[in-house]
Amino acid sequence: MTNSQIRYSGPFLMHAILSAALVLGLTACGKKDDKQAATQVAAKVGSEEISVHQINQVLSRSNTAGATPATAQAMSREVLEKLIDQQLAVEQATEDKLHRSPEVVSQIEAARRDILARAYMQKIAGALPKPSAEDVKKYFAEHPQLFSERRVFNIQEIVVPTAPGLADQLRAFAASGKPIVEVANWLKSKEIKFDGGSATRAAEQIPLERLPQIHALKDGQSVVMETPQAITLLRVASSQSSPVAEAAALPRIEQFLTNQRASEAVAANIKQLRAAAKITYMGEFAKADGTAGNVVAAPAAPAPAEAAPAANNKTAIEKGVAGLK
Repeated sequence: MTNSQIRYSGPFLMHAILSAALVLGLTACGKKDDKQAATQVAAKVGSEEISVHQINQVLSRSNTAGATPATAQAMSREVLEKLIDQQLAVEQATEDKLHRSPEVVSQIEAARRDILARAYMQKIAGALPKPSAEDVKKYFAEHPQLFSERRVFNIQEIVVPTAPGLADQLRAFAASGKPIVEVANWLKSKEIKFDGGSATRAAEQIPLERLPQIHALKDGQSVVMETPQAITLLRVASSQSSPVAEAAALPRIEQFLTNQRASEAVAANIKQLRAAAKITYMGEFAKADGTAGNVVAAPAAPAPAEAAPAANNKTAIEKGVAGLK
């Protein structure tokens, strides 16, 4: 979710082009001396109207960047035909009374709830101020691994389940510069199950909390990273410098900061709503004891996906700086 002005300023311009192209194609013809009157109705299917607004709604979810007026008109026509097909299917479904079936009623209600929740979250996000130029430049300066010192890594990994003493042994392998193959052979000899592989990853494709550790490694060096469930031996087989210029990075950073602040604002708002509401868990969900606020029985579930704060394992590409090359 983003600040509404940031999010929609570009699409508004493109939608204006698309609307103009569509309206020109649908202009009613009058007498020679009469002005042509544009209509917002694109087509009728029986007595039901399909509007230009409906077409623009569909186009707003498509990639229309750089579309010429001719291309825009062709895209509008294609969307219109699909909406006609959809309307025909809706009418037939209604005639067959499918809209009364429990499954369809349940799906309609779920869609309604989702739309309303998203609208509320977008309202909160839309009220936030735009990140300042100083904030954007500060983020650039504080994350050289993603920008001025960005690298593309050829990484080799071995992942094993957590076991007593195993992390220390892998650290010894890492310190001695043992090749991954030798480590894999040792694990096999001890009948320790593991997963492994190699991949080429740009800095923004690495979990942000791990990036400083990996960025500090020179080619051929390894590091051991632990979680409660697993131990990872990671080796940088090779790497290539691929910095991102400040001018190219700033727009993406601005978008990231906008998304981050929206996420935090929505999460804080949902937390307040949960604290003010009486939530009672029932049945099998009532087995655990409540832990906070007005929640009864079970601990609070996380906020909706769009509203959740950035998770520890979220990568930089997911944080709004993807594709910086």
